[in-house]
Amino acid sequence: MASDGDDDGIPAANGSPDASLTQDDSFTATSHAGLTYPWGDAAPGMGETIRIANGIRWARIPMPGSLGHINSWLLDDADGIAVVDTGVCLALCSDAWKALYAGALKGTPITRVIGTHLHPDHIGLAGWIAKKHGVKLWMTRGEMLTARMIVGDTSETVPDEALRQSRAAGWDEAAIERQKSEGWGRFGMMVFPLPRSYMRMKDDDRIDMGRHQWRVVTGSGHSPEHACLWNEREGVLVSGDQVLPRISSNVSVNITEPDADPLGEWLASIDKLLTLIPPDVITCPAHGEPFKGLHVRLSALRDEHRMRLYRLAEAIADTPMRAIDCFPLLFNRPIGEHNQSLATGEALAHLKRLEIEGRVRKEDRDGVWWYHAAV
Repeated sequence: MASDGDDDGIPAANGSPDASLTQDDSFTATSHAGLTYPWGDAAPGMGETIRIANGIRWARIPMPGSLGHINSWLLDDADGIAVVDTGVCLALCSDAWKALYAGALKGTPITRVIGTHLHPDHIGLAGWIAKKHGVKLWMTRGEMLTARMIVGDTSETVPDEALRQSRAAGWDEAAIERQKSEGWGRFGMMVFPLPRSYMRMKDDDRIDMGRHQWRVVTGSGHSPEHACLWNEREGVLVSGDQVLPRISSNVSVNITEPDADPLGEWLASIDKLLTLIPPDVITCPAHGEPFKGLHVRLSALRDEHRMRLYRLAEAIADTPMRAIDCFPLLFNRPIGEHNQSLATGEALAHLKRLEIEGRVRKEDRDGVWWYHAAV
């Protein structure tokens, strides 16, 4: 875990952990047809913000890795602003916050820090900002406790559970040895120490911020208890990674819950948002630009996952498959050494959903899982 010093505890970007390990980006094809972008491809520069609507401004924090940035949403509060999502614990990100303090936020108190979910690009600097300004961190219980569990795992040795899952997915011995050599505990390296206490958010909570009220809407699948924030009066949804305009969020089985059904939870969360949130809101995602067309995007995400499940079930009906055999059917980019672990988690999530739906059955053959058509 990063040091708990103020600025000295934040490592430089050079030689730092790859921010692509934050698991925000999926490897699946996705369509963003039908969306409109009221601000086009504009984005706030260093030290700048863009007003989105009454009660909310947009800042962009640069990051290394494939994503390149995270959006931070600044909510007008009674005595200042609340910060939603922060960037990873790297000087590149903390320098962007210093530029904001000297620029658009100069003289504006920070009242609270809100983490939509546990991934390091969302809470990596949450503890640093909370400590610097003497404010509380707000998260759901599922996200905070899971973050503490993962960040607190300081082992440098890859756990047996991870190696067993990789073998079960069909990894060969060379890939297993490479996994061992890469070590463990990189998640904690990207997170500044979290405060010991926090303010819990729950589904359907109303958070009063001066003249504005934000309703907590939780989802699951990408993370355990992801919090979106909905300002019903202004028609704005801060969606975090629960809805992204151009990429599909990573939905994986991982060793913390090896028998979970994250894709089932993800699809149920999409249905929940379709039922609850109006279609004409301005959606403010963690990555990409603010957009309109929420229901179009949600429907596309649901339908694309359903189509992948259909293709996968059809292929398994012809021949038994392991998780690694599913990659060409699921992903629109090559899967190599650098992304095999995340791709495996996503493939297992799709296979688990098919198992639960009674469309495939799993056979454990000497520690390797083979999936057959259900009979």
